[in-house]
Amino acid sequence: MTMLDPKAEPVLRTTYQRSVAAYWNNNPNDDRVNVKLGEVDGLYHHHYGIGEPDLSVLEGPEHTRQERIVRELHRLETAQADLLLDHLGDVRPGDSLMDGGSGRGGTSIMANQRFGCRVDGVTISEYQVGFANEQAHERGVADKVQFHFRNMLDTGFETGSRRGIWTNETTMYVDLGELFAEFSRLLEPGGRYVCITGCSNDVIGGRSSSVSWIDAHYGCMIHPRSEYFRALAANNLVPVNVVDLTAATIPYWELRTHSELATGVEKPFLTSYKEGSFQYLLIAADKVGR
Repeated sequence: MTMLDPKAEPVLRTTYQRSVAAYWNNNPNDDRVNVKLGEVDGLYHHHYGIGEPDLSVLEGPEHTRQERIVRELHRLETAQADLLLDHLGDVRPGDSLMDGGSGRGGTSIMANQRFGCRVDGVTISEYQVGFANEQAHERGVADKVQFHFRNMLDTGFETGSRRGIWTNETTMYVDLGELFAEFSRLLEPGGRYVCITGCSNDVIGGRSSSVSWIDAHYGCMIHPRSEYFRALAANNLVPVNVVDLTAATIPYWELRTHSELATGVEKPFLTSYKEGSFQYLLIAADKVGR
């Protein structure tokens, strides 16, 4: 596949991008959660979960309770990735997909398993690139699933080369106008973009203290809900499905409060979701025009 020279421009172009990359390269607390859950079946994610948990994991022998909770949290985060892939539409083995902000690579590997197609993940964390490529190699899919140290605002991939693109909890680190312009360039006509993200609810006014706390903790810039739809429309990406997953993610966070892996982010997430200041959305949009 023809690609622009990735060395023509540096991957990390701003002080903010360098700080985000450093956070994900060096944050041991969040890595502890992702690694422990991924060890359940070797699918390592970098996002949260949805669905009704089996609360029986809180019962039974105390010495195995934490193991049961971990397995259930992992089931819920994998269910979230499955839901995202459900919305990619008609993907064939000869198609190419891209995972924007691919983390540890779990969803990319799942996409290849489901569709049999090529998947390229891009992330500004060199550590994540190495980890994810190692997982693809261990699973024997490195010929079709590859991860790249690249900036999803300017990937270097060929124009019109992607049948589908997704982002999973990564859009809060970038300017949406720049991001969707790049994704629109990459998608073939009729191609599909799927996003799962947390966003502030601008119907109620300014961001709440809990949303501001989440921003500060992760060093991100959570966007208002309306900003997503403005940026999509400006870049020929037309929503075909919008799903409010807020109610579906609250049980994940409630279960996580019982885990030894809890990091302290659970309270602000639960508070902001329950008060309505923060929403968890899935948006699927098609590329129109050329």
